[in-house]
Amino acid sequence: MTNSGVAQPGAAEGKSGFRWLQLAMGIVCMAMIANLQYGWTLFVDPIDAKYHWGRAAIQLAFTLFVVTETWLVPVEAWFVDKYGPSVVVCFGGVMVALAWVLNSYADSITMLYAAAVVGGIGAGSVYGTCVGNALKWFPDRRGLAAGATAAGFGAGAAITVVPIAHMIAASGYQNAFFNFGIGQGVIVFVLGLLLRPPKVAMPMKKKQLNLPQTTANFTPGQTLKSPIFWILYVTFVLVASGGLMATAQIAPIAHDYKIADVPVSLLGFQMAALTMAISLDRIFDGFGRPLFGFISDNIGRENTMFIAFGTAAVMLLLLFNYGQTPIVFVLATAVYFGVFGEIYSLFPATSGDTFGAKFATTNNGMLYTAKGTAALLVPFGSIIAKQYGWQAVFAIAVGFNAVAALMAIFVIKPIRRAFIEKSNGAAAASPVAVQKASVA
Repeated sequence: MTNSGVAQPGAAEGKSGFRWLQLAMGIVCMAMIANLQYGWTLFVDPIDAKYHWGRAAIQLAFTLFVVTETWLVPVEAWFVDKYGPSVVVCFGGVMVALAWVLNSYADSITMLYAAAVVGGIGAGSVYGTCVGNALKWFPDRRGLAAGATAAGFGAGAAITVVPIAHMIAASGYQNAFFNFGIGQGVIVFVLGLLLRPPKVAMPMKKKQLNLPQTTANFTPGQTLKSPIFWILYVTFVLVASGGLMATAQIAPIAHDYKIADVPVSLLGFQMAALTMAISLDRIFDGFGRPLFGFISDNIGRENTMFIAFGTAAVMLLLLFNYGQTPIVFVLATAVYFGVFGEIYSLFPATSGDTFGAKFATTNNGMLYTAKGTAALLVPFGSIIAKQYGWQAVFAIAVGFNAVAALMAIFVIKPIRRAFIEKSNGAAAASPVAVQKASVA
């Protein structure tokens, strides 16, 4: 740990809306990379129809994308710390554009996989940088800031899912890949030029007793040695695995249930069940991230985790029993994604609270690799569904979320509070001792 001495921000940074402008630009950048993950499901069946590679083989590209996106974030975070967020995000913009251009020309499964890796590098560069920058600008509102930034990634696909679907139907999936890829990449690159970190550390404000924060700054090496990091990591994997399977497979599930094109009317709107489901999923996902981040700022991280993970388990149970009913499919998946996406606000905020702000980008990046670990399970969703049906996949995801909800209250909460109290006690006792303190 390093001493938590915090410098005061400059007048322009501390009193103007500059940090909110930085947050807004990060949100837009995240929205521009959202389709790389959330729009993918629209391309799976068209690719399979053209080349007959099989869903499982095609979904491996999704896994490669997520693994690359997440596992390289700590490396990309190092570049952020050394060269600043602007360079890394601009690089990410180039890579995400290149990835979808490659997808538009991919006539072999190998090329599809290569494009996925390129896209993962680009998306990870943007994602890790924007979330880390938000944590540094808003130590007083970490849940809200991380949630709002992650909301861009969750809801960004909502406004483009219908145009992409229409373009795929009208002129083919290759054209959709090419045009949207170029457009998204250009916007990320331009905004990346404007991103800045705080010149000095933003001060933390006094927090409520139910929202403990460390007064120390743990280095990445020290963070990796702490048991609470790995407990958070396992919980992240449990929750993320079900959500990633649903994200990648929602279109195949709807087609297998023969409800994809069934009209569904809701609040005066009528759409095909699949199109409405994906649109609502992105909207609920987007609103859920800042909402649960805000809630966690007020009632505590673990309490919010319990509510969200428990609700996710209930929605998956509804899909297990009634998923073949179009309206249930639409509403249950919408609520599920509304509570699933909060992991991308709660875990970064929890990481910042637990390990400090100085190395927040790298420490959160290491925790974020749990998403990549969870992505390794995505191809198994297709395999399990082929052997036992989608109900088996839903049943496994119910179990994962239920376990995670219980872990939040009975494991993470007491261990994390003890960890923070110990680090704060060491910091109060001796600033020099803090630097040498064990985090075991």
